[in-house]
Amino acid sequence: MEAGFHYNNRMSDPFLIAGRSFRSRLIVGTGKYKSFQETARALEASGAEMVTVAVRRVNLDRSKESLLDYIDPKKYSLLPNTAGCYSADEAIRAARLAREVGLSDWVKLEVIGDQATLYPDVQATLEATTVLVKEGFTVLPYTSDDVVFAKRLLDAGAAAIMPLGAPIGSGMGIQNAANIRILRELITSVPLIVDAGVGTASDAAIAMELGADAVLMNTGIAGAQDPVLMADAMRHAVIAGRQAHLAGRMPKRLYATASSPLEGAVR
Repeated sequence: MEAGFHYNNRMSDPFLIAGRSFRSRLIVGTGKYKSFQETARALEASGAEMVTVAVRRVNLDRSKESLLDYIDPKKYSLLPNTAGCYSADEAIRAARLAREVGLSDWVKLEVIGDQATLYPDVQATLEATTVLVKEGFTVLPYTSDDVVFAKRLLDAGAAAIMPLGAPIGSGMGIQNAANIRILRELITSVPLIVDAGVGTASDAAIAMELGADAVLMNTGIAGAQDPVLMADAMRHAVIAGRQAHLAGRMPKRLYATASSPLEGAVR
């Protein structure tokens, strides 16, 4: 009963992006699964309400079976993703295409600057953000953990800041905790969403405990031995991490402190 009460209390702690409210703070990708059916089962288990779809990797004309056939638009908000784009112009074209075919005018903007690490090209990301915001898109940019560029993206109109926790698909977990904390302190006007690097449930919980508003992941679920079970684990981890952040952890001490001190005890 107690756990269910806290779970339902997500309604009193809404996650807002560009004025839109979400109950789930877990955003999931739709790539790398063994089948469309597995994708659908994992999405259901994750409890996510927003899912990313790579514009360049999905059949948009619907002439044959498509990933989009397995994503109920009444249940999930689609977030087109410019994955695979290596220039601002490529990313802008992908976002425009997604809007033209009716996917969404929201976009997860991803402009890759290095093929080996898949680190973002922050300058190209800024350029694309500026153009797309002027064209009426709600832009959620994947970026580095550089606070200077985060502020520039904000100035350009980004609806969220999405720093990587570790390289895309690495599963290494949060490698830049100090920078995430700094971003959390300095970025307060839009959501801070940790994007990339999460490998297991504890990584997601840590990201949320650091103060992230949400976590976006794909490989951490799709690459698990049992993706559906991992999706469920990630759902609980994000909820637990958020609750721990709101609760405020106890202070760390060098020495032990008795759980039942004798001082002040009623005799």
